Amino acid sequence: MMKICIHIDRNGIDAPSDAQFQNWVATALQGSHTHADIPNSPELSIQLVTSEEMSRLNMQYRGKSQDTNVLSFPVESALQAQTGLLGDIVICAAVVSREAAEQAKPDAHHWAHMTIHGTLHLLGYDHIEEADATIMETLEVAQLASLAIPNPYHA
Repeated sequence: MMKICIHIDRNGIDAPSDAQFQNWVATALQGSHTHADIPNSPELSIQLVTSEEMSRLNMQYRGKSQDTNVLSFPVESALQAQTGLLGDIVICAAVVSREAAEQAKPDAHHWAHMTIHGTLHLLGYDHIEEADATIMETLEVAQLASLAIPNPYHA
Protein backbone atom coordinates (compact mmCIF):
# COMPACT_ATOMS: atom_id res chain seq x y z
CA MET A 1 0.00 0.00 0.00
CA MET A 2 1.22 3.49 -0.91
CA LYS A 3 2.18 5.77 1.98
CA ILE A 4 0.94 9.28 1.23
CA CYS A 5 2.13 12.29 3.22
CA ILE A 6 -0.31 15.20 3.19
CA HIS A 7 0.37 18.46 4.96
CA ILE A 8 -2.87 20.35 5.64
CA ASP A 9 -2.80 24.04 6.52
CA ARG A 10 -6.32 24.84 7.71
CA ASN A 11 -5.73 28.52 8.54
CA GLY A 12 -8.54 28.25 11.10
CA ILE A 13 -11.02 27.22 8.41
CA ASP A 14 -13.62 24.54 9.11
CA ALA A 15 -13.14 21.72 6.61
CA PRO A 16 -13.26 17.95 6.25
CA SER A 17 -11.05 15.75 8.43
CA ASP A 18 -7.49 14.77 7.67
CA ALA A 19 -8.72 11.20 7.10
CA GLN A 20 -11.19 12.40 4.46
CA PHE A 21 -8.51 14.36 2.61
CA GLN A 22 -6.20 11.31 2.84
CA ASN A 23 -8.90 9.08 1.34
CA TRP A 24 -9.69 11.49 -1.50
CA VAL A 25 -6.02 12.00 -2.44
CA ALA A 26 -5.40 8.24 -2.28
CA THR A 27 -8.39 7.66 -4.56
CA ALA A 28 -7.00 10.16 -7.10
CA LEU A 29 -3.52 8.66 -6.98
CA GLN A 30 -4.63 5.03 -7.19
CA GLY A 31 -6.93 5.74 -10.12
CA SER A 32 -4.36 7.74 -12.09
CA HIS A 33 -1.50 5.30 -12.52
CA THR A 34 -1.97 5.04 -16.28
CA HIS A 35 -1.18 8.74 -16.81
CA ALA A 36 1.63 9.53 -14.44
CA ASP A 37 4.47 7.81 -12.70
CA ILE A 38 3.44 8.22 -9.09
CA PRO A 39 6.28 8.17 -6.57
CA ASN A 40 6.32 5.37 -3.98
CA SER A 41 5.84 7.84 -1.12
CA PRO A 42 4.05 10.84 -2.61
CA GLU A 43 3.86 14.05 -0.63
CA LEU A 44 1.70 17.12 -1.13
CA SER A 45 0.21 20.01 0.75
CA ILE A 46 -3.35 21.24 0.93
CA GLN A 47 -3.90 24.81 2.00
CA LEU A 48 -7.37 26.06 2.88
CA VAL A 49 -7.92 29.76 2.23
CA THR A 50 -10.52 32.50 2.43
CA SER A 51 -12.24 33.96 -0.60
CA GLU A 52 -10.03 37.05 -0.39
CA GLU A 53 -6.82 35.02 -0.36
CA MET A 54 -8.03 32.85 -3.25
CA SER A 55 -8.91 35.97 -5.27
CA ARG A 56 -5.39 37.27 -4.68
CA LEU A 57 -3.79 33.95 -5.73
CA ASN A 58 -6.07 33.61 -8.75
CA MET A 59 -5.07 37.11 -9.92
CA GLN A 60 -1.38 36.51 -9.24
CA TYR A 61 -1.14 33.14 -11.00
CA ARG A 62 -3.97 33.14 -13.54
CA GLY A 63 -4.73 36.82 -14.12
CA LYS A 64 -8.35 36.35 -13.02
CA SER A 65 -9.89 38.84 -10.61
CA GLN A 66 -12.25 36.57 -8.70
CA ASP A 67 -12.01 33.67 -6.31
CA THR A 68 -12.13 30.08 -7.53
CA ASN A 69 -12.65 26.69 -5.93
CA VAL A 70 -9.20 25.10 -6.33
CA LEU A 71 -5.74 25.96 -7.62
CA SER A 72 -2.92 23.46 -8.04
CA PHE A 73 0.79 24.10 -8.14
CA PRO A 74 2.60 20.98 -9.36
CA VAL A 75 6.29 20.36 -8.90
CA GLU A 76 8.19 19.69 -12.16
CA SER A 77 7.84 16.01 -13.10
CA ALA A 78 11.55 15.12 -12.82
CA LEU A 79 11.63 16.58 -9.31
CA GLN A 80 8.40 14.72 -8.49
CA ALA A 81 10.06 11.45 -9.48
CA GLN A 82 13.23 12.24 -7.55
CA THR A 83 11.66 13.53 -4.32
CA GLY A 84 8.08 12.26 -4.23
CA LEU A 85 6.87 15.84 -3.76
CA LEU A 86 3.84 16.37 -6.01
CA GLY A 87 3.06 20.01 -5.21
CA ASP A 88 0.47 22.17 -3.50
CA ILE A 89 -3.31 22.34 -3.70
CA VAL A 90 -5.13 25.47 -2.52
CA ILE A 91 -8.86 25.14 -1.83
CA CYS A 92 -11.26 27.98 -1.03
CA ALA A 93 -13.74 26.71 1.56
CA ALA A 94 -16.24 29.50 0.89
CA VAL A 95 -16.37 28.72 -2.83
CA VAL A 96 -16.70 24.98 -2.19
CA SER A 97 -19.64 25.64 0.15
CA ARG A 98 -21.26 28.13 -2.21
CA GLU A 99 -20.94 25.82 -5.22
CA ALA A 100 -22.21 22.80 -3.27
CA ALA A 101 -25.32 24.79 -2.29
CA GLU A 102 -25.83 26.07 -5.85
CA GLN A 103 -25.49 22.53 -7.20
CA ALA A 104 -27.68 21.03 -4.45
CA LYS A 105 -25.06 18.49 -3.39
CA PRO A 106 -23.55 17.63 -0.02
CA ASP A 107 -20.52 19.74 0.90
CA ALA A 108 -18.45 16.57 1.42
CA HIS A 109 -19.12 15.47 -2.16
CA HIS A 110 -17.87 18.77 -3.53
CA TRP A 111 -14.84 18.75 -1.20
CA ALA A 112 -14.02 15.26 -2.51
CA HIS A 113 -14.38 16.43 -6.11
CA MET A 114 -12.18 19.51 -5.63
CA THR A 115 -9.51 17.48 -3.80
CA ILE A 116 -9.44 14.83 -6.54
CA HIS A 117 -9.50 17.54 -9.23
CA GLY A 118 -6.57 19.35 -7.61
CA THR A 119 -4.61 16.14 -7.18
CA LEU A 120 -5.09 15.25 -10.84
CA HIS A 121 -3.67 18.64 -11.80
CA LEU A 122 -0.58 17.82 -9.72
CA LEU A 123 -0.20 14.68 -11.83
CA GLY A 124 -0.27 16.62 -15.09
CA TYR A 125 -3.92 16.37 -16.09
CA ASP A 126 -5.60 19.50 -17.38
CA HIS A 127 -8.84 20.63 -18.99
CA ILE A 128 -7.75 23.43 -21.28
CA GLU A 129 -8.29 21.47 -24.49
CA GLU A 130 -11.61 19.67 -24.94
CA ALA A 131 -10.00 16.24 -25.45
CA ASP A 132 -7.94 16.65 -22.25
CA ALA A 133 -11.01 17.86 -20.36
CA THR A 134 -12.90 14.73 -21.42
CA ILE A 135 -10.07 12.52 -20.14
CA MET A 136 -9.82 14.37 -16.83
CA GLU A 137 -13.59 14.51 -16.24
CA THR A 138 -14.00 10.82 -17.08
CA LEU A 139 -11.33 9.97 -14.54
CA GLU A 140 -12.90 12.24 -11.90
CA VAL A 141 -16.32 10.67 -12.45
CA ALA A 142 -14.89 7.15 -12.06
CA GLN A 143 -12.90 8.05 -8.96
CA LEU A 144 -15.87 9.77 -7.35
CA ALA A 145 -18.10 6.79 -8.22
CA SER A 146 -15.64 4.55 -6.34
CA LEU A 147 -16.48 6.70 -3.31
CA ALA A 148 -20.25 6.41 -3.98
CA ILE A 149 -20.39 10.06 -5.08
CA PRO A 150 -22.59 10.85 -8.10
CA ASN A 151 -21.28 12.35 -11.32
CA PRO A 152 -20.64 16.05 -10.56
CA TYR A 153 -21.04 17.01 -14.22
CA HIS A 154 -24.69 15.97 -14.45
CA ALA A 155 -27.16 18.71 -13.64
